Amino acid sequence: MSLKILICGGGCGGPALAYWLARSGHQVTIVERFPVLRASGAQIDIRAQGIETIKRMGLLDIIRSKVVNEPGVSIVDAQNKPIATFMANKSGQGAQTFTSEYEIMRGDLVRVLYDATKDNVKYIFGITVESFDQHEDKVLVHFSDGRTGTFDLLVGADGQGSRIRKAILPPAAPEPYMRVGIYMAYYFVPRTEADDSMCRSYLCPGRRMIVSRSHNDTEIQVYLIFEDDAEDIRSIPRAGVDQQKEFWTQKFSNAGWQADRFLEGMKTTENFYCQEIVQVQTDTWYKGRVVLLGDAGYCPSPFTAMGTTASFVGAYVLAGELNRHAQNLPQALANYDMILRPFINEIQDLNRPLLRLMFPKSQIGISIFHWIAWFFYYTGIYNLMARFSKEERGGWNLPDYSELKQCEQ
Repeated sequence: MSLKILICGGGCGGPALAYWLARSGHQVTIVERFPVLRASGAQIDIRAQGIETIKRMGLLDIIRSKVVNEPGVSIVDAQNKPIATFMANKSGQGAQTFTSEYEIMRGDLVRVLYDATKDNVKYIFGITVESFDQHEDKVLVHFSDGRTGTFDLLVGADGQGSRIRKAILPPAAPEPYMRVGIYMAYYFVPRTEADDSMCRSYLCPGRRMIVSRSHNDTEIQVYLIFEDDAEDIRSIPRAGVDQQKEFWTQKFSNAGWQADRFLEGMKTTENFYCQEIVQVQTDTWYKGRVVLLGDAGYCPSPFTAMGTTASFVGAYVLAGELNRHAQNLPQALANYDMILRPFINEIQDLNRPLLRLMFPKSQIGISIFHWIAWFFYYTGIYNLMARFSKEERGGWNLPDYSELKQCEQ
C-alpha cells in the first residue's frame, strides 16, 4: 500500500526517512523553511548503530569519502602544550572514541542525502507547515504560503524547536526540554599555518571551554562553551546576533590560549550560531497521523555525540514499521515508539555530575582534570576501553526489516 507522506524538515533525519520510504514506493514530499538546501553547519559524527544504518542505506562509501581528516582530540594548556591526546579508533573493532571514524561536516551530509533522494522525493523549499487538522483517514496541512494539502501521514523532523511537536503535545504536558545549564557558540575563522587537523580542547577558569577543529585547508571551527545555571542567560540565544557576539566576547575576553584570535575572528564570521544545550524528552512521539522524528522528538544533546545517529536509526525504524503496517498506521506508530524508545533512553542517559566536572571553576580544578586526562592517556586505558567495548550502544540491536531489504543498495 502506497502512502502519501509529508516530512517537515530537510536536514538529516527527514531525508534519511524519505530515502527508505520513496524506495518502498511511497509518495514523499519534504518541505524546508529555508529557500535553498541548507547545506551548512558544523562538524557532526555518526556512531554505534548509526554506522550500521548507513551501511544498510548503501551510503557508507560516499560518506567515508567526505569525512573530516581529524586524527583525534588533544587537551591543551594555555601555552598550547598537549596534556593528553586521544586518537580516533580506526581499527574497525570496538567503540568510537572522542573523534569518530565518521566525522563529517553537516553540509556535506545534507548534500549526500539530498543527492540520494532528489530523483524520487519532492522537495519544496521556502515554506513550512503553518498548521494542520487531523481526520480519521487523513491529515489536512496548511502551508505558510497559503496552500493546503492532504496526506496520510505528517512527520515532524523540524529540529529541537519543533512546531509540529508543540502542536501535538497535550495541554498539560511538561516542558519537553531537559536543561543542562550549558551554552555553546560556534563559528568559522581563517586557518593559519600554525593550525593542523587535530581537534584541540582548552579549559579556563569560570567553567569555560574553547574547542578548535579544522575541516579544510582554509577554515577552522571554533566552539565557545560554558556552564551556568542562571535563568537570565537563557535569553541570550534569542537575542540579535550582534548582542550575542558582544555577550560571548565579554564572557571569554580573559580566557587565554587563542581566545583573542578567536574573538577577533568572531566579529566578521558569517557562520555564527549560538544555542542552549538541551535534551528533548517527551512521552508523546505521535498523535493520530502525526509523528516526530530525530531532534524534534528525542534530541539527545551534542554532549552525547549521538544526535545524528539517533536521527538515522529513528528514520530506519519508522520506515520499517510504516512498511510493515502500511494499512494500520496506529500500529506502525505504536511499534515505532515501543521499539526505538529503549535506544533513546540509553543515549539520553547523560551523567550531569560528570558533565559538570568537565567545566572546572578554578585553576586547581583544571589541574586535577588535566592530571586525570594525562593518566588515561599515559596508561593507554582509554584506548583499550574503546577497543574492547561493543560498537553498539546499550546492547540494543538494530531491527531487521525484510520490508526494507529490497531498498538496500
